Amino acid sequence: MLMSIELKAGSLSPRYWPTWLWIGLLRSVVLLPHSWRLRIGRMLGRLLYRLAGSRRRVVATNLKLCFPEKSDQQRRQMVREVFEHNGIGVLEVAMAWWLPDNRLLHRYRLIGEQHLKQAQQEGKGVILLSAHFPTLDLGPRLLMEHYPVDCVYRPHNNPALEAVIKKGRRRYAGQAIERHNMRAMVRRLKHGNIIWYAPDQDHGPTHSVYAPFFGVEAATVTATARLARLSGAKVMMFCQHRCEDGSYELEIFPPLEDFPSGDDRLDCSRVNAEIERGIRKFPSQYMWVHRRFKTHPKGKNYLYRRDAETADS
Repeated sequence: MLMSIELKAGSLSPRYWPTWLWIGLLRSVVLLPHSWRLRIGRMLGRLLYRLAGSRRRVVATNLKLCFPEKSDQQRRQMVREVFEHNGIGVLEVAMAWWLPDNRLLHRYRLIGEQHLKQAQQEGKGVILLSAHFPTLDLGPRLLMEHYPVDCVYRPHNNPALEAVIKKGRRRYAGQAIERHNMRAMVRRLKHGNIIWYAPDQDHGPTHSVYAPFFGVEAATVTATARLARLSGAKVMMFCQHRCEDGSYELEIFPPLEDFPSGDDRLDCSRVNAEIERGIRKFPSQYMWVHRRFKTHPKGKNYLYRRDAETADS
């Protein structure tokens, strides 16, 4: 079945054999009962917690910056939970790509669907503002059972993995739009399409402004407001979380009013506030492993270099 994937030149090179082995393993594990998948994913997260010391420090730094009101002990526990949730998230990506509908579509509920329906009745395109939750692929897969949704993505540097990602997402997604292709996004939005867009990572100072994220100034891309201005689309936060019983909750927030305002900092602050609101529902179910605050006036990764605190080993 892997050979049905459209392969790029060199993706079968021996250097990518570990990738293909990992993909084959995921294909096998995803067929196990859901409770087993959750257990294995949690074990994978605990292993990564032990092995990925540098990423563990990044998570600890992010949580210290964003949750100063919590005690050191509470944040150390959150670090462990972040890795467990992201370990499960690896298997949830595989679920989105390969799990048959009859083993997946009964495991979720959708909240706030009326906001999408209203936009469609008005003939408006919709920017589904999202974030890098562990359920990154699974949430859109479930939503796309109700609505066709285009995805904005960044091509992966590993050609073997890129081929598998494209094949997996093609099962359920509309168009896959490279994140720098603004013209294609605007065109689709003007035609009333829905685009899933996650502007919650630090892409450097170019096309970004500093705006508060959990009370910390963070380089935030201005593209969300620009897309809304050029297309007339509505902007709605879309978040997805795993519940304690192993089911999933998809939530669409009401559209942002009077957006964009024309003030880049104000607009980026509102975008960050929506993302923060989604994260705060289940704070450990977010990819805190990324250096969200790497861009800094005093130098790249300044906050991460200064913070020497590590999580417990």
